[in-house]
Amino acid sequence: MLIPKNNANQMRTRILVKIVEKFLQGNFADADRIPLELRPKGGEVSRCCIYKDRAILKYRCMASMGFSPEDETDELTSLKEYGERALERQQHADNKLSVITDACSACVRSRYMVTDACRGCFAKPCQVNCPKQAITIINGRSTIDPDKCISCGRCQEVCPYHAVIRVPIPCEEACPVGAISKDETGKEHIDPQKCILCGKCLQSCPFGAIVEMSQIVDVLKSLSIKTKKVVAMLAPAVLGQFPGTINNLIGALKKLGFADVVEVAVGADITTRKEAAEFIEKMEKGEKLMTTSCCPAYYKAADVHIPEIKPFVSHTHTPMYYTAELLKKEQPDCISVFIGPCLAKRFEAESDPNVDYVLTFEEIGAMLVASGINVSDCPPEDFTKISCAQGRRFPISGGVAGAVASLVEGKAEFKPTAINGLNKASIKLLKQYATKGSEFNMVEVMCCESGCVAGPGCVALAKKSAIMVENYVKTAPDLRDKKD
Repeated sequence: MLIPKNNANQMRTRILVKIVEKFLQGNFADADRIPLELRPKGGEVSRCCIYKDRAILKYRCMASMGFSPEDETDELTSLKEYGERALERQQHADNKLSVITDACSACVRSRYMVTDACRGCFAKPCQVNCPKQAITIINGRSTIDPDKCISCGRCQEVCPYHAVIRVPIPCEEACPVGAISKDETGKEHIDPQKCILCGKCLQSCPFGAIVEMSQIVDVLKSLSIKTKKVVAMLAPAVLGQFPGTINNLIGALKKLGFADVVEVAVGADITTRKEAAEFIEKMEKGEKLMTTSCCPAYYKAADVHIPEIKPFVSHTHTPMYYTAELLKKEQPDCISVFIGPCLAKRFEAESDPNVDYVLTFEEIGAMLVASGINVSDCPPEDFTKISCAQGRRFPISGGVAGAVASLVEGKAEFKPTAINGLNKASIKLLKQYATKGSEFNMVEVMCCESGCVAGPGCVALAKKSAIMVENYVKTAPDLRDKKD
């Protein structure tokens, strides 16, 4: 699902920029002015009044500092105090998504309704085809009884005027695993046991009521105290996210204070080799299927929601894992920061001792803006290690399976397909592959449609980023020509 730019997403970025600015100006001493600066007197009002706007902005600032609005026990606690707590904590912020209850609009349940486009036609296909007789004609117009309607959508399918529309609950509609639902008050609530941290609800909520717990303050603190080297691990989906070249961006990150920047595609090369070997071994044993993915949201979905597919999930680790492993072997005392498009990587990092923090492209962009760093103006620098073409193509749908195919060719029969985005339909399909079999023996699963280039932490359009990735791939050597 393509999420266009909107006020809710843009406000999230503006808040991140303000958080970084207040840190740089004096360790959050002036943080309580952020809601006032974003909603000044006489300015735009999004809700019932400017004061509710500011209250919601405070909650969103808390989340950007790493605190859950749902856990607030004292509304009088200032943003300055939250900032101080963030700087004092020894462990990074909790990894979860949270709903700001006061910002949630408590949308009515998903339903079908008849619009003014209805012509009250003689054929009445909507009424004739309704399995529950939920449609009656009132004043020459079709009317749907919500108490009888089972939301089958048949009326919408058969209406010749497209007069029937479905009114969804955006966050519930976007969640592929049913992790978000209404509580007894009608407000949305995220079940942390079901949530796979894909971020689809965060992107889709029109009211900006869903927030993530950021680790941006933890990274800012690490960069400022300079007791240890802080090293950025840059995911290949970064292509096209910022102005300038990838080499300009390396220079910009070093200007921010990162001691070094390593290419996560180097880890993807390792993943490709190991996953190709695993696939060949499984096929030689007579196994019917293997799924491949570099997405922790898929791993959690398989573990919690698709137990049928678990036996077929690859045991090979992700590019982030292998990149961090290499980095910590070479620089065991450094602080490692993965920079990528994904919220679920924070979940993966929880069980990986080699990854200290995870930032999104949006968060690193906020740090650059607040620091006054223009990527295009930064002197270009190179990665110490250069990856191969196969690893660089991981963030595009089909890239992971394609990389594995390049090393499997001639060694095992390879019949791939791709799940391009996790949703209710694709989860059902995965269950069918696991239980009933299929003509495929390799299934690549991407949680985000188009791949990691469309992740919830991206700041550029997926199509633009994919083109830039493909161009970057052309500049890299082939993994098959590279010696171990």
